[in-house]
Amino acid sequence: MKFKTIFEPFKIKSVEPIIMSSEEERSLFLEEANFNPFQLHSKDILIDFLTDSGTSAMSSKQWSAIMDGDEAYAGSKSWLKMEEEVKDLTGFEYILPTHQGRAGERILYGYLGGKGKIFISNTHFDTTRANIEFSGAEAIDIPIAESAEPMLSHPFKGNMDTDKLKELLKKYGSKKIGAVIMTVTNNSGGGQPVSMKNAIEVSNLCKKFNVKFFLDCCRIAENSYFIKTREPGYINLSYRNIAKEMFALCDGCVMSAKKDGLVNMGGFLALKDKELADACTNLLIITEGFVTYGGLSGRDMEAIALGLREVFDEDYLKYRIRSTEYLGEMLYKMGVPLIWPIGGHAVYIDARSFYPHIPVDKYPGQALVCELYIKGGIRSVEIGSVMFGKYDKKGNLIPAPNELVRLAIPRRVYTQSHIEYVIEVFKILIENKRDVKGFVITEESEFLRHFTAKFKHAE
Repeated sequence: MKFKTIFEPFKIKSVEPIIMSSEEERSLFLEEANFNPFQLHSKDILIDFLTDSGTSAMSSKQWSAIMDGDEAYAGSKSWLKMEEEVKDLTGFEYILPTHQGRAGERILYGYLGGKGKIFISNTHFDTTRANIEFSGAEAIDIPIAESAEPMLSHPFKGNMDTDKLKELLKKYGSKKIGAVIMTVTNNSGGGQPVSMKNAIEVSNLCKKFNVKFFLDCCRIAENSYFIKTREPGYINLSYRNIAKEMFALCDGCVMSAKKDGLVNMGGFLALKDKELADACTNLLIITEGFVTYGGLSGRDMEAIALGLREVFDEDYLKYRIRSTEYLGEMLYKMGVPLIWPIGGHAVYIDARSFYPHIPVDKYPGQALVCELYIKGGIRSVEIGSVMFGKYDKKGNLIPAPNELVRLAIPRRVYTQSHIEYVIEVFKILIENKRDVKGFVITEESEFLRHFTAKFKHAE
């Protein structure tokens, strides 16, 4: 029998209080934060959907393992556990621990990048793009055409356009292309999954043109769920074996374990090639730490080793994906424009369509994240022209492809009643849509400006 109620497959053993606040108080908090939710204090948040990175609730087994953490500088037994687990999952020989995913990106893409180099992806996420561009290289996104239409239904909207990939590989060649990067799931593309068929096609093209192929695998378990349930030929495979099949297609991977590792801090870089691994190891030691801890404590590594097992649990993944789908489906029924179908870790609102009266250069996504906080205490993040917009030589905005707001749902943190509250807040936002104004940026940094930018209301 199929029940309508979403049943969390866990019991709550410890709780953290939420401090309630009024709309008037939140308006003041947001103004003090220069209308940037990144600058808000967490104590002033009711529901925190800013990110699913590092915000998971760890299991009792993970907390228990933390007490067994070996904090030895070299050769920690906790490292040996993590190394064994990552090797088993990825199949790669060389494992480099890092304090989080972007550290692995900086090491790998900093080494392979540099002025004149090209990196190609289904969609680079913000830190990936920033690390590539900081090296002087260029990041090119080639998602499939279907990804440009928010409400178009496609089972694997996160796929890479292989025709465009072939053109770029022919145009630039192996000497100029630093790497091809497949992000699974495609975060900036709406949390959409990538099919195994597409990954195989990309892998074959990279081998043909002698170009390295890497996975950004921070949500590999969630992507495996979609492959098992949507792609022919995979229904009888376990989620973990599906992930292993995808890892076998590439030359290495970067992982922020703060997502599908179910931990609050940690990551790794895993590689097939010894020469590349040796070069990255040198950078790891200089910038992160020794090769057997790489910026992590022993207790972090214990938690990661367990998290990489727990995340592939069938009951957990069904709950995870279904609870995210539920929020998206309810908003869709209310008429909220969003990315369809719903992704694995987040619901993405189409802010341009939600606020059609706000022009792109007045950042409708930023307007929506501010309204969500003021009206309901919900913190979310803009994924549009604040995050990915550029300027031309005259200083005019080059908009991002989409103006999105991401509601990233932490793993094992919120209950069904929290989700129902979020739905109620959107009902209020719909009633007051025409009264909302856009924003202008008053201060920004060169890279990753959305973290620290300051805003004011547009005139």
